[in-house]
Amino acid sequence: MTPEQFVDEFGRARVSAILRTDDQRKAAEAMDAALRGGFRIVEFTLTIPGVFELIREFSKREGVIVGAGTVLDVDQARQAVAAGARFLVSPVVDEPVIAAAAALGVAAMPGTHTPTEMLRAHRAGAQLCKLFPAPAGGPAWLRSVRGPLPFLKIVPTNGVSLEGPEGMEHWFAAGAWAAGFVAALFNPTDMGASDWPAIEAKARAIVARAAALPR
Repeated sequence: MTPEQFVDEFGRARVSAILRTDDQRKAAEAMDAALRGGFRIVEFTLTIPGVFELIREFSKREGVIVGAGTVLDVDQARQAVAAGARFLVSPVVDEPVIAAAAALGVAAMPGTHTPTEMLRAHRAGAQLCKLFPAPAGGPAWLRSVRGPLPFLKIVPTNGVSLEGPEGMEHWFAAGAWAAGFVAALFNPTDMGASDWPAIEAKARAIVARAAALPR
């Protein structure tokens, strides 16, 4: 899968599952629940114990695209791709990591918070811009940014919810390419209680809602 193919697939799927936890077993079971609920694009942050083993295992599953999050340097980028990651996500704009993704043949999605950072990431070769953290203006802020910069493919990953003012329909209406789900999917209470059916139900609702929204 080329970076461009991933970007197109992400645009069709519209949603990704992003997991951060300090327990490798819970990470595997929680992501299994998200997959049962219909997610096909998933991201394991590199802060998870045994994360490369998780990436290796889940990347072997048919129809699942696995990415690595919180990639902070070139060595981490190389390890993640060697384990099977097809996209690399960072909380910041780091040109060496973006360049490493290009050299490794995977998509880059650096964290950006301002129009200047987004354009900088785009010019450095990033196919996608992760919007992180979510700005106070929410979807309205995104709409304003895309006015003069309509070519940017922006993916909010912080503060996106199923419903309400930060609901995914508002982000998509504002021009988001896709959206990443963190706490709205992997609720800390559900994670703490190992309530995998609850996570599966949330995943199913998110995927169904994304599929039903106009494109």
